[in-house]
Amino acid sequence: MGLLLLAHLVAAVLAPVLVRWWGRSAYYVLALVPAAAFGWLMAQLSTVLDGGTVDEVTTWIPALDLDVTLRLDALALSVAALVTGVGALVFVYCARYFEPDDEGLRRFAGVLMAFAGSMLGLVVADDMLLLYVFWELTTVFSFLLIGGSGAAVAARRAAQQALIVTTAGGLAMLVGLVMIGQASGSYLLSEVVADPGTGPVVTVGVLLVIAGAVTKSAMVPFHFWLPGAMQAPTPVSAYLHAAAMVKGGIYLIARLAPGFADTPGWKPVVLGLGLATMLLGGYRALRQYDLKLLLAFGTVSQLGFLMVLVGTGSREAAAAGIAMLLAHGLFKSTLFLTVGVIDHTCGTRDLREINGLGRRVPVLAVVAGLAGASMAGLPPLLGFVGKEAAFTAFLDGGLESRVWAMVTLLGLLLGSVLTVAYTARFLWGAFGTGGSLRHCAADRPSPEHLHRPGPAFLAAPVVLALLGLAAGPLSSSLEPLVAPYADTLPLVAEEAESLALWHGLQPALLLSLVTLVGGLALFAARDLVARLQRRVAMDASADEGYWHTMRGLDVVAQVTTRTTQRGSLPTYLGVILVVLVALPGSILVFRAPWPDDVRLWDTPVQALVGVVVLGAAALAVRIRQRLSAVLVVGVTGYGIGVLFALQGAPDLALTQFLVETLTLVTFVLVLRKLPKDISDRHQAKERTARGLIAVAVGLLMGGVGVVALGARTATPVSVDYPQQAYDFGGGENIVNVTLVDIRAWDTMLEVSLLVVVATGVASLVFLRERTGAVARATHAPDVGAAAARRAPRDRWLAASATLAPQRRSVILEVITRALFHTIIVLSVYLLFSGHNVPGGGFAGGLVAGLALVLRYLAGGRYELGEAAPVDPGKLLGGGLLLAGTTGIAGLVLGADALQTTILERTVPLLGDVKLVTSLFFDMGVYLIVIGLVLDVLRSLGAQIDADDEDDDREQEDGDGTGTGGVHHVEDGGPVASSRESSGALAPGGPR
Repeated sequence: MGLLLLAHLVAAVLAPVLVRWWGRSAYYVLALVPAAAFGWLMAQLSTVLDGGTVDEVTTWIPALDLDVTLRLDALALSVAALVTGVGALVFVYCARYFEPDDEGLRRFAGVLMAFAGSMLGLVVADDMLLLYVFWELTTVFSFLLIGGSGAAVAARRAAQQALIVTTAGGLAMLVGLVMIGQASGSYLLSEVVADPGTGPVVTVGVLLVIAGAVTKSAMVPFHFWLPGAMQAPTPVSAYLHAAAMVKGGIYLIARLAPGFADTPGWKPVVLGLGLATMLLGGYRALRQYDLKLLLAFGTVSQLGFLMVLVGTGSREAAAAGIAMLLAHGLFKSTLFLTVGVIDHTCGTRDLREINGLGRRVPVLAVVAGLAGASMAGLPPLLGFVGKEAAFTAFLDGGLESRVWAMVTLLGLLLGSVLTVAYTARFLWGAFGTGGSLRHCAADRPSPEHLHRPGPAFLAAPVVLALLGLAAGPLSSSLEPLVAPYADTLPLVAEEAESLALWHGLQPALLLSLVTLVGGLALFAARDLVARLQRRVAMDASADEGYWHTMRGLDVVAQVTTRTTQRGSLPTYLGVILVVLVALPGSILVFRAPWPDDVRLWDTPVQALVGVVVLGAAALAVRIRQRLSAVLVVGVTGYGIGVLFALQGAPDLALTQFLVETLTLVTFVLVLRKLPKDISDRHQAKERTARGLIAVAVGLLMGGVGVVALGARTATPVSVDYPQQAYDFGGGENIVNVTLVDIRAWDTMLEVSLLVVVATGVASLVFLRERTGAVARATHAPDVGAAAARRAPRDRWLAASATLAPQRRSVILEVITRALFHTIIVLSVYLLFSGHNVPGGGFAGGLVAGLALVLRYLAGGRYELGEAAPVDPGKLLGGGLLLAGTTGIAGLVLGADALQTTILERTVPLLGDVKLVTSLFFDMGVYLIVIGLVLDVLRSLGAQIDADDEDDDREQEDGDGTGTGGVHHVEDGGPVASSRESSGALAPGGPR
């Protein structure tokens, strides 16, 4: 099962590439993945039919007792077979549904495949937390599929609505799962259901889980998101909103029913919402003219029917529920796919504008007729078997209370009448002759709107319709699959009745006849029904209630923001720091165990450095010039680095020095757009208050450090690090081995954060694209490739002539030319040697980044382009991909995720070679850091330079004195102008 999920993941990643190569025909290849999963499930059928299960446990994080636990039993196999089988056919359908030049075809393929894998994972997950992960993945991928490319406003709105509703329910479900898991002492669904806990905590937890299920399966009052989701392409509706995603809530209720159906509140909520949903959905379906919306409200109704059956908690109702679940997946996906063919054929889905299509495309009419007959509950289709089993279940009892069983049966009967009515409405509207003759008219021999569907386009709905037809007569063969799950629930009737097409003349058959006659009568009186519906129509609706709620939340958020967010950063920080001093500070003073012996320093040099750091900090708040203040703040950072070095931590010292240097450069780039002096608009008492807060916070953190170090009684875990670093990580540098092996997950999250930070910085500067074009010397104004090749001998850097003479520093250019490559080599040395000596990917990346900073300061933005002619986004993404792939490589080599694997071999000419896989993780970190630095330089440096040049050109052109922003210097090369900055360093060295 794990390999099947991995196969879906790999296929989702490769899908855009395959579609790019082969076009829409790549969907045929992608269909092989869910088809292979379906084949594997069928191979496990014998084990499941014998009452067994297929279990698979993969260790994930042993320290937290987190495992990837998968389990396949009768219920999981039934739903998984539906998910994979329909999924394979939907991919085949997509190969002819989309046009070859459709935008977003590659993206759609990848997201749909990722959804298919997530849905399969949801069904086979036995760990409740893992189930929640897959649950939310289906929500996210559904959002992406409904929203499409984001160009359509209606699609964006529908996707947002579905995301908010299902995510809110999912969060409630997460809380409920945690409560149930804690109360039961296990997070495995199989164990929790077998031995359910009791008490108020469990009751509340179960109700919260039900909240997640009813939002996922579009129960009243959350049903409105499903019709809105019809903005998605038809394959999405057929797969997600008929066979897969909306079944998630039904599956969860069915999974929990054996253990929790008797929980207080379960049956009133589940049965009440199910019946209300069935009736409301059927009623609304009778008002629809869009065939797809008609099916959507019909799906809402059928989901309510399924919720009642699987939530009743009896053996007979559960058996009917599983049969009906399979039937619904077959006939509803068939009908949605049929609507897609109709849309392609006629160019419309409005049943008022379609006429005579049944005669023009008879195969499609037969397919829709079979699926519609199953939905209406006509023999010999599987839908008839499921509906008759449901009627029989409640006729024989179904519930402990006979009265409530009859009430529930009456609700199901009325809902089934509505089902027959809207089924007739669909078939007559799509294939009858009552339309307006505007499209697909039978009396026009070759209407321009009619595009006859080919065999490949009809293959998927034909196969699904035939399966529904065959499953009816063969329904007795489903009994061994349904029974293992149904037998886990108590039998209310005297005797269990097995699934079969014919049980003889019995009351359930009479009820089926009543629903058929009543539904056809309701359809025959459709004009009268329409008038009555218009007369009793209410202005309020669940959809409007949702949007009113969202607007109300917006208003509350605005009021809260206006009240609490006053726009003063000093106020925010002051409140936070005062609370910090008041609460933890008071505990520290009055209750903390202070050590008896405090050593102030190990060497007097540390005290000297401490005095310098304190003096620099005090001086920084008194200086009025921004650049001077930044330099003084830098002294505090370098002082901390010196303390690290004195304490015997060269790795920390090296990193501190490099980070501090890069931070100073970043400050300098930002200060170019700020005034030279720091204005002081505050009174003396305000400055005094800030000073007191700063001193109090400093004393608090110092005291926390003293107490924390003095309170240690246990042996630190780091005592064993030196030996473990070498034995398990293959390195002698404890710091680097810790980062890339022992705490590799932390590092992975941190480098991911770096990518997010780089993206955020770039998004604040680049308005249209994430990054601007790479500015090369050949792209400079009036400088061509030939001119760049004929650079004068006194030009030490390729793009130095693009700077104004007053911005150039020949000494800096010479030093840069002489040292740049050496610095790059040093960064690579730090990368490869960091596993055994001070260094590593982070330090090496910072050194390489500082080399790029040097090139930028010496030659400007065009020189930066010559030094690194690459999109920083590709470095960031490539580095993150390389680091993440290393984690997967560990699993392939038999280790845990992100665990270092040591490879030792004897190589000819090289001798004994020792390679650790964490080196590649470090290389990913190296690329990410370089990409981050390059992104900062491009956004805060190069792009601001370009904006300044454009402003100068506009100003000079407006004055009539401009030359396009280009000044010609003595060597014949042009120089791009730039405005004077306010006291900060600019590219090209000090002015």
